[in-house]
This record gives sequence, C-alpha cells and structure tokens, in this order.
Amino acid sequence: MDLVAKAAELIAVPSTADRPEELARALDLVLDVVGTDFTVERFSSRGKPSALVRTPGPRPVFRVLLNAHLDVVPAEAYEARRDGDRLYGRGAQDMKVAAVVMADVFRELAGTLPYPLGLQLVTDEEVGGYDGTAHQIEAGVSADFVVIGEQSGLRVVTDSKGLCQVRLRATGAAAHAAYPWLGDNALLTLIGAVQALVRRYPVPATEQWATTVNVARIETANLAVNQVPADATAWLDIRFPPEDTDFSGRTPHEIVAYLRSVTGVRAEVDSLGPSHHADPESEEVARLREAARSAGFSGELLRKHGAADARFYYARGVDAVIFGPGGDGQHGPDEYADLTTVAPYRDALVSFLKSLTPRTAAW
Repeated sequence: MDLVAKAAELIAVPSTADRPEELARALDLVLDVVGTDFTVERFSSRGKPSALVRTPGPRPVFRVLLNAHLDVVPAEAYEARRDGDRLYGRGAQDMKVAAVVMADVFRELAGTLPYPLGLQLVTDEEVGGYDGTAHQIEAGVSADFVVIGEQSGLRVVTDSKGLCQVRLRATGAAAHAAYPWLGDNALLTLIGAVQALVRRYPVPATEQWATTVNVARIETANLAVNQVPADATAWLDIRFPPEDTDFSGRTPHEIVAYLRSVTGVRAEVDSLGPSHHADPESEEVARLREAARSAGFSGELLRKHGAADARFYYARGVDAVIFGPGGDGQHGPDEYADLTTVAPYRDALVSFLKSLTPRTAAW
C-alpha cells in the first residue's frame, strides 16, 4: 500500500469538530486501510464517531492498543502538498500520517501475533478526547499497554502535562468615564489578577518542565469607550507537570479555591485533564526504545508539554506512551510530516509488537 498517498487523501478531509460528516469520512477512510478481515466496533458520543478494530470473537483485554486520532484543528485549506521529503498539510504531523501507518501495521500483524492487538480510532482528541478515548474506556475498552501515535520523532514520551482551562471573572461598578472614581473598573481588577498569576508562573524564556499560564483572551460586556466596565473575564490555558501539586491530583473545587487565593477574583474551571506518566523502566517501554534504535533512531525518552489522550489511561493505572514519526509545524500553516521517518516508524512498530510476550493484566 502507498501509505503516503493514502495519508495525502486523509489530509484532504477537513475533519474538524464542527463537521461531523467529515469526521465520519476520515474514520471510514482509515478503516478502509485496515480492510474487512476484522471486527469493527463503532461508538458515538455527542456526535463524535470512533471505532475499535480487533480480531473476531469476544472483546479481550488488549496486550497492546494502538491509538490514533483523526480530527484536526481548523485551517484555511485542507490539502496535501509534497515537497521533497516533506508532506505538508493540516494534520500531516498531528497525526494523520501516523494513523495510516498504525492502521497498516495492525492490518499486517493483528491476526498473527500471539496476543490480542487492538486499533483505537477517535475523532475528538483536539477538543478534549472525552467522546472518543475516554468514552471507549467507560464502555469497557481496556489494555495492558497503549501506544498513541502523536508526533515524537521516534522518541518515547512517558510524561506529558495536565491541562486546566479556566475563566477568571471580576465584577465592578459602572460609571461615566469622566468620573472614574464613581465606579469600579472590573478590567483593571482583572488585569491585576492575571498579573498576580503570571508572577507566580512566569512565561519561561526557554523550554522548562514547569507550569505555564497562557492568557488567551480578556473580554468585557462593556461596549462604550466612555463607560467604566462593570465586568471582565479572562480565559486561561494552564499546563502543569505531575510535580505541581497545586494542580495535579486536585479537584476543580480545590483549584478554584487555589486560584482565588492567588488572584483575589472568582475562578471557574471549564476543563481539567490530569497529567500523564508511564513507567520508563517497564518491559514495554524498554522494547519500544530498542525497536526505535533498531530503526536508526535514538529511542530516547521525551516529556511533552501538550496534553494527549494518554491521560485517560494513566487515570486507570495503564501505561500509555506517545510514539510517532517526525515533522514540525503542528497546528500551523506550514505543518508537515517528515517522510524519511515514515518507513522507520513502521519498522519500529512492527519490531516492537513482534518482540512482546503474551501477558494480560487484570483491571
């Protein structure tokens, strides 16, 4: 199979969260790569389709589960363009090329391995993963070890940060702008609150394994330039490593109380996802690293700052790692997959899966 051509076809599908028919089309395209010799369990949650592919028979606890998401963030255009060893297009790196490779590896090996192998295809990772991976886990899908094909340049990601999306809200009192002492400017209060939080978590000058706060938007209902605003809201994206116990392991209620103590204003948690960790000394991680080295890459361990669906397995006590091909420009106009890594990535997955011994952990 021409995997690059199939990946280019998949990249041309505008599979964004607001296009349910295109999510379904992307899913069917990858299922076509797998072929018709397997059982396909289809799931749907809040309009987001997903699938679990396995050999016929009762659903097992999978020795290994390959996980791929087929949705992308919005772009101005959805088309694949090849330039030498680079395949450009939305989703090329994140993670449609890897999805096609995983489907092809599953097609080749699932019926021959001495243990159950599964392929999990989801369409909502870019908007949280709750209706894909998390939904399937709640439906009973389980595994000993999970490989998520997010981009990693054939390095093995055993740690990734948690995600907390928050709104800070300040209230004040409206007044005529000519008499500001008669009012209470909510925007100024909010700006002070945001500055207090950023002083606690300053923007790093270089890459650091530390909690970061991104101020995504500040808004007010006030539309008049000659009026003191009575309300203001800031939208924040907070990423935290497992070591930050102010966020890691905390409930939304506890985080709200913590943020209020730092900022002095009301906080609301819109989304909270745990950080992720997998045992770097496990048999599976060791064999995956060796498979990457046998394919000509370092196989070194890597920590990622972005959240991924691995966190849902971590919450269930299951080791999940990120392991994917190379590329750059994720979520940007020049996103590309490094085609020189595609064949080694496929070889590494095949080598890894063939090296494992049968074992099933009880959930």
